[in-house]
This record gives sequence, C-alpha cells and structure tokens, in this order.
Amino acid sequence: MGRMSDEPARWTRATVYPDMWVDPDDDPRDGASPDGELATLLDFLSGYRMTLRMKCEGLDAEQLARRSVPPSTMSLLGLLRHLAEAERDWFNWISDDDPLPKLYGERDGDFDGAVGEQAEVDAAYADLEREQAATDAALAEHPDLGERLRKDGIAVRELMVHRIEEYARHCGHADLLRECIDGRVGQ
Repeated sequence: MGRMSDEPARWTRATVYPDMWVDPDDDPRDGASPDGELATLLDFLSGYRMTLRMKCEGLDAEQLARRSVPPSTMSLLGLLRHLAEAERDWFNWISDDDPLPKLYGERDGDFDGAVGEQAEVDAAYADLEREQAATDAALAEHPDLGERLRKDGIAVRELMVHRIEEYARHCGHADLLRECIDGRVGQ
C-alpha cells in the first residue's frame, strides 16, 4: 500500500515531452522569432506575461491565494497583484504627470491583500491588464531604446529589460507555487 501524503502528485498536460507545460503544438508562446531589438524585447515580455497567466489557469480563488511557505505571503494571486503594482511604478518612472498612487496601499499590500475571493481575483486580472496597457502605451511613444526618460534618465532599453527580468523571476516563483497547489509541472 502506498504512503498517504498531502503532497500533490506531479503531472503535466504535455504528452510529447513530460517536462513541458503543454505540447509544443499547443503552446501559444511559440512563433517565429522577431527581427530587431525592440521587437525581440517585446516578444520576450509578451512570452513571460503569457507564462504567468498560464501558470494561473484552471485554479479557483482559494488556490490562487494559497501562500507558499511561512513566513512568506507569496501566492499566485499576490504575484498578479504585485506585477500590476510594478507596471504602475514603471509607468510613474516615465510619466511627466504626478505619480499615480499605489494600487494596494501600504508596502506589501499586493501580497497581504491577496485573499481567496473571486472578486479579488477578477480585480487583480483587471488591474494587471490595465496597468500593462498603460505602460505599454507610454513606452510605445519612445521607440528609441537609447532614449533617456524623465529626470532620472532611465533608458527605454533598461526599463524594457527590467520589466522582462521582473516577469521572468516571478514566473520561476509561479512554477513552484503551482506545483505546490496541484502538482502541475513544466516549463
């Protein structure tokens, strides 16, 4: 008789390669490599954004809000909220207007307020989508990657790479969080 465990069994939907999230033919992130530096940066950003959403697919509000390990407050829902907050910060870095206020209030409000209620999940997705669109639109006005913005003089290239790095790092967290929730593994 097998040992009883609270640990979920590891699994994947992929049938071609057992360590993949989905089969290559079903992966919406695959496509032709773009030409040019800006197009490449945008493609990587898009891929990581999509990966984060894929890691959250099929989970209910309680699962999305499930914390990793004490004392961490990290959860998939918290990551969605955190990245919405980060997008707002990046927008504020390049906007000439007065800075927009934090979305979730005090420090760590993005993670601390990530509770397992569907209204919070819906709000987090809406916040993320809105803030991504605002930052994307603001940066689209500056296609020269070497251009320096605002008084801090951050280069567009640096901001783009920082955005990719932030999403990539949190996609790694999302891998571990998802595996702890239901055992699903893959790239």
